[in-house]
Amino acid sequence: MLSAPVRSAPSDAPGPEAPRRPRDSWNNGRVTATPPLRRDVVILGSTGSIGTQALDIARRNPDRFRVVALAAGGGNPELLARQAVEFDVPVVAVADEAAAPSVAEAIRAEAIREESSRTTSGDSPASHGSDRAPATVAGSAVGGSSPREADRAPGTMAGSAIGRAAGGYGGSSPREITVLAGVDAVCHLAGLECDVVLNGVTGAAGLRATLAALDAGRTLALANKESLIIGGPLVTSRAKPGQIVPVDSEHSTLAQCLRAGANSEVKRLVLTASGGPFRGWPRERLESVTPEQALAHPTWKMGPLVTTNSATLVNKGLEVIEAHLLFGFGLDKIDVVVHPQSIVHSMVEYYDGATVLMASPPDMRTPIALGMAWPDRVPGAAPGCDWTTAATWTFEPLDDAAFPAVALAREAATLGGTAPAVYNAANEACVADFLAGSISFTRIVDTVARVVSEHDTSRAGATTLEDVLGVDAWARARARELTRHR
Repeated sequence: MLSAPVRSAPSDAPGPEAPRRPRDSWNNGRVTATPPLRRDVVILGSTGSIGTQALDIARRNPDRFRVVALAAGGGNPELLARQAVEFDVPVVAVADEAAAPSVAEAIRAEAIREESSRTTSGDSPASHGSDRAPATVAGSAVGGSSPREADRAPGTMAGSAIGRAAGGYGGSSPREITVLAGVDAVCHLAGLECDVVLNGVTGAAGLRATLAALDAGRTLALANKESLIIGGPLVTSRAKPGQIVPVDSEHSTLAQCLRAGANSEVKRLVLTASGGPFRGWPRERLESVTPEQALAHPTWKMGPLVTTNSATLVNKGLEVIEAHLLFGFGLDKIDVVVHPQSIVHSMVEYYDGATVLMASPPDMRTPIALGMAWPDRVPGAAPGCDWTTAATWTFEPLDDAAFPAVALAREAATLGGTAPAVYNAANEACVADFLAGSISFTRIVDTVARVVSEHDTSRAGATTLEDVLGVDAWARARARELTRHR
């Protein structure tokens, strides 16, 4: 899905579509010194690990990024409110409709707090990408179930008002932050006029938003690998060349390394895995792993689902499928190697014996910044390696006996159709049960394997969103049935 770099034009400056390379071309063109344009960015999953780091990048680079909308699940109203007020977004969306009133109230309270603080101190903080004095919130609204009812400008979307307070934008003009609620509201934001949609939603819930962004023609900075994996051809068939830019550190690395040669010159892709907190443990020792231990990742800071997936190596299995779908290489050309230091994020081996790799400290801000700015780089996105200090990088083979998740992912990808969706959905259900203390650590992948084996692959692959969601629901339900029986 990643081909020739296409620079986004400002949203108010129409122009001809950039020429595209063939779908199977991964030589992403010459790197130029053209000054990068500032990009309007919609951030989905803004209160999560990916979202908060993306906002850190935008905060430090207001000349490069303007945040125009935020979406989150709704479980952290205060953080979402601080983000909305700080970045002066006209609209936010929360997936949980019941959380919308709390978010709207938190936005009002945050705006009052900020205005009071500014008045007391006499400061005039710099705004993030807007030509105005810092604003208070002029109003909040909770969107109805059909945010697509009208093609309104941001800040005037469909919604029933739950509170209004005087405020200002650009001096005397009224300004509102509109709060929309429901899954459709998040999808609406994915289709808003912008340059880049960063999908940092966790799990299969990100599929609808991925499809909405692609259908709207937006560049999709994809951190939500699950939507690509479960959607499969449903996603890839909608994506234009270069429209999907990977944000996973491994796939961001592969995209960069693939610029070193032609697709036909590649011998294999090599994904690196940290090995998680239980690297070197035999399977019998894994039986007693606790959620607290699984969530203590040695090198990365991530959300609970991804951190648990890293411990089981399901995350690496998902990444094998993602690499297969993104770059078009066969599964037999995608390998996994354990690299505990998490400095080399992946490699591309070419047929002349050369291996091209990318090295950086384990900091997601590097691939997030590149994903939002692709193909340009963002100065100071994250600290680089310290080459003045001695360091050792080690690589070792994957222990498939103790950690069968990668082999199982290959099996699901080989089966094709909706088998990868079953793999992902069953795993998400099992991880939830494990974190709740209901099942053991090893039962996660064991149960996923059972559900994949029971999946009917005789029918054609999914052709609609409803097909995918139906399979997803079946796999979750079946996994829960199995985990309830000890």
